[in-house]
Parts: sequence; structure tokens; C-alpha cells
Amino acid sequence: MQVGSLLQQLDPSHLAAPHRSLPRAVRCWSEEPLTNQLQVPVLKSRDTEAKEKGGLLCDLVSEQDNHQLNSRSPVHVWGDFFDCMESERSQRMGNACIPLKRIAYFLCLLSALLLTEGKKPAKPKCPAVCTCTKDNALCENARAIPRTVPPDVISLSFVRSGFTEISEGSFLFTPSLQLLFIENNNIKSISRHTFRGLKSLIHLSLANNNLQTLPKDIFKGLDSLTNVDLRGNSFNCDCKLKWLVEWLGHTNATVEDIYCEGPPEYKKRKINSLSSKDFDCIITEFAKSQDLPYQSLSIDTFSYMNDEYVVIAQPFTGKCIFLEWDHVEKTFRNYDNITGTSTVVCKPIVIETQLYVIVAQLFGGSHIYKRDSFANKFIKIQDIEILKIRKPNDIETFKIENNWYFVVADSSKAGFTTIYKWNGNGFYSHQSLHAWYRDTDVEYLEIARPPQALRMPHLILSSSSQRPVIYQWNKATQLFINQTDIPNMEDVYAVKHFSVKGEVYICLTRFIGDSKVMKWGGSSFQDIQRMPSRGSMVFQPLQINNYQYAILGSDYSFTQVYNWDAEKARFVKFQELNVQAPRSFTHVSINKRNFLFASSFKGNTQIYKHVIVDLSA
Repeated sequence: MQVGSLLQQLDPSHLAAPHRSLPRAVRCWSEEPLTNQLQVPVLKSRDTEAKEKGGLLCDLVSEQDNHQLNSRSPVHVWGDFFDCMESERSQRMGNACIPLKRIAYFLCLLSALLLTEGKKPAKPKCPAVCTCTKDNALCENARAIPRTVPPDVISLSFVRSGFTEISEGSFLFTPSLQLLFIENNNIKSISRHTFRGLKSLIHLSLANNNLQTLPKDIFKGLDSLTNVDLRGNSFNCDCKLKWLVEWLGHTNATVEDIYCEGPPEYKKRKINSLSSKDFDCIITEFAKSQDLPYQSLSIDTFSYMNDEYVVIAQPFTGKCIFLEWDHVEKTFRNYDNITGTSTVVCKPIVIETQLYVIVAQLFGGSHIYKRDSFANKFIKIQDIEILKIRKPNDIETFKIENNWYFVVADSSKAGFTTIYKWNGNGFYSHQSLHAWYRDTDVEYLEIARPPQALRMPHLILSSSSQRPVIYQWNKATQLFINQTDIPNMEDVYAVKHFSVKGEVYICLTRFIGDSKVMKWGGSSFQDIQRMPSRGSMVFQPLQINNYQYAILGSDYSFTQVYNWDAEKARFVKFQELNVQAPRSFTHVSINKRNFLFASSFKGNTQIYKHVIVDLSA
């Protein structure tokens, strides 16, 4: 409606009022003279008008200038209301000013409405590649998802499109979508957040494209979704698609049957019928974490005073180096050391709350140290008899019927492998085994023999001069007695045991020939697996969480890490480590972190972190 015609509908009597000069006051007028069509004053602030040229002006006017205002109606602006000028001459005008006040107030409201209406953005036009109606849009041969689709459409379709990827937030400008069809295209990948913001989406079709996988949580936030069509795609049913199988199991949406195109073992299998158990997506690896700049032989870990420690035997410096975990730097740091000569084994044993360390040396005899908590250092409390222990090579600690023992394997021709028992004040010689057989390793384990159901303590001694010998604990005499040996296994350097589901296995290390994995059959050990192991001096089984490993070191090649396959009941190779002349592998667990310490006789001692990777994440 034109402003002039709007004014003409008002009472025209006020237009006949005489125009008279007014005293000095604030007035607003139009600079353009009145013509046949009524000119409407528009009120503005003084600050605004000072910045403008022409148009409407407001200023103080004297009586001498009143003759220039005969064709203009004065209005006084004060605060948020209008009023006529109070003067002697304006009072004689009577009620002629009242209609002007009403008109000015009405015109201000009208101007505000017109300005507000003018600021509304124009509705997006339908893209050139699309055909749009009030609620629907169909796009053909589009090279990308258009951003100018009318926002109030509820159905959007794409056919024969020229794009192969759909990026993040492609439909943020169409939040009212209820039906989305992206069919018969060549879509190969979709962003995880492609459909973000489509809370009203009911039906989604990605049928007949070239999708091999879908990102996890792609349907997250689509709370109204009731139907999904994924048919006609080439899905590869690997760990990346495991989430979809889990989603299909709990979604309330109807999903048409879809099938795997790969890998070969899953080809043509219906994805809707798979379960998360069909996917083995958790893998592990040992990742290099830290290097220690010295050679080493034995490595052991122990708990003392609510902390975890590691002790490393250094043969060339003759030290036992103790490490502790730095909770700030997240690395291992030096804690203390015991200085000796040609140290080969540093074996910790904690009895009640007291820490002892058996230090085996090639020269200068072997000794037992005690941790003095008041002096905060290690103090030597006992020497190990040199006539029996001449060339120690391994130490094993164990507990039988609340009594603590340790056994030293001696590899000299004139030495004795000897068992020592704790008597409350120190360790004394309890039993000598296997004299003059040059034992290289001793292993403590518990196995059951028919008709006994309970497991009994046993020792297995490895020797370079005969087959491994098995000793059984005699409860009546409190001694170990020679029971049997392991046949057809000459030149075994070491034997280490592990258990899987209650069954006892052993890993036998051979420097020449094949190393073996054997299983206890009730009366003897039986072969189950052979590993080529030229130059091997350590074949160490160890368990980290629910993972059973066996690590086979070699002086001439890479260290082989094997993982236990429960279905095959044997080890399978899965990783190689580069360790020079390894002599021991030890599992250390600290603050829910798991580490593998690898000793090296010729290079740096290495620390690996056990990493668990979820391929479906």
C-alpha cells in the first residue's frame, strides 16, 4: 500500500489547518518541497542526520526562519514520544496538531515494518542440475552436492551423478529432509559426518553404488531413521565393517538384505546374518619404546614396597642395575646398583617384606645382598660357597609349603647345581643335584602324574652333556628325586614352561638344530611343534594379559615372536625384532602398561611396549 494513499484514508481536516511559524524548537522536515502528492516526513536522530546529506533534517530553527516552513508540519521529538510545540502561537492552533502526531507515530511503525521486511533473505533458487517442486528435488548429472537446494524440501534424489565422494556436512542446508535417495551412482566413499543434522530423515537409500565400506557411526544422530537401503554395493566384510554388523543387530530401522563381496571366505555371505564374533579385529605388536646403552644377560622384575622394579645383570661392568618407573616422564630410570665382577645373574627374592638379591658372578664368588631400608642401600649379608658354585649360569626361585628356596645351575665341570633354603636368617645349602654335568639352565614347574590329581613341584635341568633331566619333589624327604629325562633332545640349552587352559607346555632351546614346543601328557612330554633355530640361546614363553607368546632369539638372524593360536593349539609367527645376540626376554607390567625387556650380549638392551590395536575402531 502506498504511503500517500494511506494518508488520504485518514481524516483530511488537519490538512486545512493554517501553516504558521513557530518559535525556536526542534523540527523535522523534508528538504523537497511539497507537491500535489503529500510528502511524508521521516524522523531520524541527530547523529544519523549529521552523517547524511539531503533527505530529512532536524535542527533548531528561529522565529525568523518560520516563513520558510509554511508548507511543513513541525513535530517535536523528545525521548520516545512526539508532542506539538508549546508556544503562544501553537496554542492558538487548537487540535490541529493532534492528527499530525498520530500520523507521524503511525508512519514510524510502518517504516520499521518495511525495513524489517526488506532484510529477509531471498529463498534459494533450484540448482540448474535439479528439478524442484514445493517439497521435492531431483538432481541429475550433478558434479557435486549442490548447496542451494531449497531448505524446506523433504525429498531429495541424486541419479547418474558425476561425483564419487560425499564430503562432511553435505546436507546441512537441507535440515528438513525426510527422504534421501542417492541411487545408481558411482559413490565410492562417504564421510562419517555426511548426514549430520538430518534429524528428520526417515528413509535413506545408498543402493547401487560402488561402496566397499562405510565409516563407523555414519548413522549416528539420525534418530528418525526407519528404513535403510544399501543393496547393490561391493562391501568388503573386514574389520572396518564390523561396526555395521553390530549396528544391524540393535537398530530399529528396517535394512534390506546386503551381501559381502570379499574377502573370499565371506563372499556372498549375508551381512545381516553375521555377528561380531565372526571378526577378529584385535591385533598386538611390540613397539620400540626405549634403549638402554649397555649390554646385559639376565633381566628380572619384582614388586617391593608397592612399587615395581627391574634388575639387569651387566656382565662387562659387573653391575646389577635397578630401574624404577618414572611416572612423570613415562620411562624407566636408574634406581640403584650393586657393583661386582663379571655378573651373570641378579635374582631378586622378597620374603615377607624384605628384599634380597642373589648375585651370581663368574669370578670372585657369588653373594647375597639385603636391602637396608634405613640406610637406603644394598648390604652384602652372605657369600655362596665357592666349592659348589664355580660357574653359575642360571638361578631359579620358588616356594614349597611356605618355605623359600633358590637353585643355582652350575655349568663348570667340577661344580654342583645346588638348592638353597631360607632358614629365617639366611640361606643354607639344602640339596646338591646333578654333579659335574655342566648344567646351563634350571626351571621350576608344577605338573601332575597319574594317579595323582594334584600338581607336584618339579625341576628340569638342561645340560650340554646330556638330555634334560626331570626331578620330582618328594614330600616325605623334602628333597627332589631323579624321575626321568626328555628323550631325543640332546644339546638343549634351556627349558621354559607355560600353561594354556590348564595344560602344561615347555619350550626347549637348541643352539644347533630345531627348538621345540612340547606338551605334558601325564607321564612324559610329547612333541607338538618344531622351530628352526640355528644360533638360538633363548626360547622364552611369556603371557601378557590374555595373549600367550613365545620369543625365539638368535645370534645370526632376527628374533622371531610367535603368538599362540588357540584353534590350532600351536604357535604362529607374527612379528620380528632386531636384537643382537639376545639372552633373555622379560615381561614387565607397570600402571596397566606392558613392556618387553630384551637383553643383548653384544648390543644395547631394548625395551618394547606391548600395543593392542583394534582394527575395527
